[in-house]
This record gives sequence, structure tokens and C-alpha cells, in this order.
Amino acid sequence: MTLPAQRSFSVSQITGLIKDLLEQTLPNVTVEGEISNFRPSSAGHCYFSLKDEAALLSAVMFRGRLVSLSFQLADGMKVKATGNISVYPKRGNYQLICESLEQSGEGEILAMLEKRKQKLAAMGLFEPSRKKPLPLFPSRVAVVTSPTGAAIRDILRVLSRRNAGLNLVILPAPVQGEGAGELIARRIRTANEFAMAEVIILSRGGGSLEDLLPFSEEAVVMAIADSRIPVISAVGHEIDFTLADFAADVRAPTPSAAAEMVSASRLELARSLGTIRESLREALLGRLERLRLRLAQFTPEGLERHLRFFLQPTLLRVDDARQELAGGLDALLVERRHRLQLLSEAVQAASPLAILSRGYAVVVAERTGKALLSPAGVHTEDLLRIRLHRGGLRAAVKEKQA
Repeated sequence: MTLPAQRSFSVSQITGLIKDLLEQTLPNVTVEGEISNFRPSSAGHCYFSLKDEAALLSAVMFRGRLVSLSFQLADGMKVKATGNISVYPKRGNYQLICESLEQSGEGEILAMLEKRKQKLAAMGLFEPSRKKPLPLFPSRVAVVTSPTGAAIRDILRVLSRRNAGLNLVILPAPVQGEGAGELIARRIRTANEFAMAEVIILSRGGGSLEDLLPFSEEAVVMAIADSRIPVISAVGHEIDFTLADFAADVRAPTPSAAAEMVSASRLELARSLGTIRESLREALLGRLERLRLRLAQFTPEGLERHLRFFLQPTLLRVDDARQELAGGLDALLVERRHRLQLLSEAVQAASPLAILSRGYAVVVAERTGKALLSPAGVHTEDLLRIRLHRGGLRAAVKEKQA
């Protein structure tokens, strides 16, 4: 482009020249950077900046192009923007008019996830045989999610509407960013270690592929696979998938759907109980009618006769057993009485008193209190106590004989 050969330009002229220069030089460029200062307008357009470590570029995407996006724009998102560089004369600034946007690095992320998925699948972590059934009416549910996110609000709203008595345990964890996956895995293991719930819901709202990466980390998948408690994966929207979805026992399309899975509606419960009650009533009435028909075949006299026929053999066996038991007890008493008499006689025969009755005596030295078996240790004039069969004597030693 050749500039006019004049020395002075108006603001409009120089701005127009710059505008023509940029639009002709950069008619279709792709710029990669991080979105910042994102500002949607009431007209449906969105304004934002693309930045890197050293520079900032203003950008705009009009409503007609925004409808083709498959993701929501947000600050911090890395994108590749394709469009034209133009100048807005009234403000004197240049900007990128975006014709299309794609998330930066999404292809590399998908390739990495596919490789990781194949590795974990080869370990058998996604096998259907590993899936555990959900309890029908759990009383305690643990939710691993951000305590300030939209997901927990959706879950609380559904649970309060369907079953207010459910005990909910919230295990707070970041759901995106560095270190989030490790903490999510730790929360799942904590819930198992302390048996905190009967079901675990792993949840977060929608987001970009990069935002959902923590739920595809190996640590999270391993924690889900090792969990003794059934795990429901409710990550993102219905179209979003993470590796946690493949390892979980059940995948819910949204956090609200996960809440519905673990909470029984009062109306549904009442309807089910009504059906069960009616079935039981019909079954009982049917059985009573059959019993009534059977009983109608018998008169009171006939029933009494049948009862006697039924009880008579048993009563005879009881009488025989009673007589046999009484006879056995009598014989046992006679035998035990005879043994007792023999033992008494043996004790009497071995008694020292019985020996004394035959003329023997027990001599005890009064000084030592010991029974004497020989004169050794006894001195003249020592006092002795003599035990006879009846009564005793106290004597003094006058003479010792060897």
C-alpha cells in the first residue's frame, strides 16, 4: 500500500489509512491466547481480550458466529481465534473480528486422554463386572464437589424436593486446576476409610475439556475402582465425558439426575407402598378363604376326635418315658445309697478315733505340741498330754526307756 504524498493528515485520514493497511495486510489470521476481560453484551455479542505473557489484543465475536460454538467462553480459557484484524475508528483501537474459535490444545488433550483410557482399560478398571449396584433407599450420600459450585445447589434442590430426610455429607474439593485430581481421589478414599456414606456422587457442572481434566486423572480413576462404596459420576453436561465416567458404577448425565437416582420420590414411595399393601391384602384374603373352605369340612366333634387320635400316641409315649425315668431314678438312688454306706464305713475304719477305741492312745509333748513317736527329745519331768478313746490324761515323765 502506497501512502499519499502529503505531510499533514486528519485523525480520520490516518485512522482510515491504518485500517486499510491492517485489513489488507492481515485479512485472515489465527491468533492463540488466553481470554481475559470477557464481556457479553445485551445484543448477544461478546467482547474480550486475548493475551499472552507480553501483549494484549482486543477481540469481538458477533452473535451470528457465537451460535456455532460448542463451548462457553470464560476468562482464563485458552483459544485459537481466526478472523480479520480491523480498526474501530471512533475509539482509534484495533481488534480481531473473530469468525471462529476453538479451544487451544484440545486435540492434544483428546489424544492424551485416549492413550490414558486404553492404559486403564487394559488394567480392567472399566470392566462391567466391577460395577456395583446402587442401594435402593440409601440413608447417607456423600458428594465430592466444590461447596460453592452450581452442581451442589442442583443436588440440594432435588434432594429437598424428593426426600428431605436424606443425610447428605459434602466432601469439599476443587473441581478444576492443578492438584484438583489428587484431592478428589483423596476425598473418595476418605469416604471409604470412615464408611461415611452408602453412595458417593462425584460431581461438577459443565466446562471445557481442559476444565474437566481432573476427573480423568489416573489417581481419580484408581480411587473410584478401589471404592467399596458405589460411585455415581455426574461430571459436566450430558455431552461431556471423563474417564471417571467409565470407572464409576453409574454415570449420571447431570448432577440433578444423580440426585434423583439416590432419592426416592415421596409420591413414588406412596404409590409403591399402596400397591404392595393391596397385594398383601388380596393374598391374605385369598388364604383366609381357602382356610375357611377347608375348615367347613369339619364339625367340632370331628375336630375333637381327630385331635385325640393325634395326641394319644404322644401321650402314651410320655407316660412310658415317665415310668421308665422313675424306675431309673429309684435304681440309681439305691446304688448311690449303697456306695455312700461303703464309703462311710471306710472313713470310720480309717478314723483315728476308731483306732483309739481299740486301746491305743495319742501322746503329745506339752512343751512342743508334737505327737511323740519315740522318747527322743523328751526329758525327765516333761509334761505329756495323753488322748484316749474317751477323755485324756496329763502326766509327767519319770523315766525314759529306749
